[in-house]
Amino acid sequence: MEELVKHFAWFKTWQQTPSYAQFKARPIAYFCSEFALETHIPTYSGGLGILAGDVIREAADRDVPLVGVGLYYQHGYICPTKLIDGELVEACVDFPPESVGLKPVLLSDGTRLKLKVPIQDVQVEVQAWEWSRAGVKVYLLDTELESNSAGDRRITDRLYIAHSETRLKQQIILGLGGLRLLEALKVHPSLYHLNEGHSALLALELIHHEMKERSLSFDEAKAFATRRLVLTNHTLVPAGNETYSDDLVSLLLEGYAKEINVPVSELVKLGLVSGSSSFSMTLLALRMASVVNAVSKLHAKKARDIWHDHPMVAVTNGVHLPTWDKIGADVKTPGSFWKLHQSRKLDLLKHIKDKTGRDWTTDTLLIGWARRIATYKRPGAILEDAKRFAAIARNTNRPIRLVISGRPHAADKDGQKIRKDLQELTDGELKDVAVYLPDYDLAQAELLVAGCDVWLNTPVVGFEACGTSGMKAALNGVLPCSTKDGWVDEAEFYKVGWVLDDTAVGKDILNKLEHDIAPMYYTRDAGGVPELWEEHMRNSRDMIINQFSATRMMRAYVEMMYS
Repeated sequence: MEELVKHFAWFKTWQQTPSYAQFKARPIAYFCSEFALETHIPTYSGGLGILAGDVIREAADRDVPLVGVGLYYQHGYICPTKLIDGELVEACVDFPPESVGLKPVLLSDGTRLKLKVPIQDVQVEVQAWEWSRAGVKVYLLDTELESNSAGDRRITDRLYIAHSETRLKQQIILGLGGLRLLEALKVHPSLYHLNEGHSALLALELIHHEMKERSLSFDEAKAFATRRLVLTNHTLVPAGNETYSDDLVSLLLEGYAKEINVPVSELVKLGLVSGSSSFSMTLLALRMASVVNAVSKLHAKKARDIWHDHPMVAVTNGVHLPTWDKIGADVKTPGSFWKLHQSRKLDLLKHIKDKTGRDWTTDTLLIGWARRIATYKRPGAILEDAKRFAAIARNTNRPIRLVISGRPHAADKDGQKIRKDLQELTDGELKDVAVYLPDYDLAQAELLVAGCDVWLNTPVVGFEACGTSGMKAALNGVLPCSTKDGWVDEAEFYKVGWVLDDTAVGKDILNKLEHDIAPMYYTRDAGGVPELWEEHMRNSRDMIINQFSATRMMRAYVEMMYS
């Protein structure tokens, strides 16, 4: 708690400085393709959006002058699912912005604010919606307007839609339209923070802005634009770094290039992968940003091997404590943390029963794995030897239950197969000891990170840039059991949790479960409290509060990127 208090004090001091006054006059514009603002607002898919939501909430709490810009998705990302002939089938529905509590952005005369964004040879009309918290606003753009063609109205329907041309159109709306929105609102940011490369086309509109304001050439304006752009990179995985053919990018930017009187080839050149015909949003963002941060120290180190010309500073992610802390009390008295945790665990078990019919008890050790399903995250590692897991889990003296949650991207065939295999295992031979929860959302995540006893994290080391779900779990006394990837590489796990062998992760999980985790969990005092386990719970909570809060992360943004 001492370190957190120091960060609070730092913000109070910063608010008395000329630097802060400058940001109050001209705020930081935070661009992201997804924001987890509320459970029911369908503008997020996973970790990137969760982090963006935490950044917005932390900015509001610390009075950081910041405005968010993203897109509104009528169908969201997490569509409801139905089980038809053994297959989970998506059944998407519309979520009108007003139905989730968003307000339309209006002009001073009370009319709806509308913008035009050139895509190919068409001027696509865009509207905006507002969400706010304690003075921090997030604006979400969409194209659901009668003035647009049927196809253009559907551009912003779905987050991370598999159709690459539509996804590129979304990124044009976000990048170009986002800056035009701020100009229309007379918001003049001093700095633009790109949370991942999806909004990188903002750089082109910023160059255009500098050309007009300063009467500069394209190349001269580019240098000025670079000074005002910073980037947070989140992934080293190729699937997370989107590329498009240069022909497609040229085609869709053709109208914009004519509008700003710059050859389209000059625009495309900024994102071209050397020696290829591919245009990379990540490369465009890296080349245009004055400062780039990785989201953990290990991520920064690994990034050097991939992007030699674009060094990154390390600002390890943190979590917004008020959002994710489901304990919310002093738990230093022996037995108090355990008692509170059992209550949170009961909430999760009720949810599991409602969703699956499994009726488990709070007395049984509960292991959780929950995040986006992808090959490198190895969601099935604990079940590689399903027979051995079942034997360990069915030990009547030390029973274990497993809950897995998450979903793959719709276009990820390998992830879809993993999901199907997990579903079959948990509905079949492991039905009594394991369960899979398909509809993973913010509300379910909050139950899981507070209600499990152990949080399992199994990525291949070097692939998970940070992995903040483990921070949220540890904050609530859920003990981490993880490979040494992302933030875990920076953490001290002595009397906190267990580090897994990356090269034999499946076998190591079962060994630790059988010989270390279960024996500690089931060793109780006369009052039924596992004293050593509770000590680990307190240590894990203290570690997150002191080292991995969004308050510490926001301070690092200000000191290392914004100032």
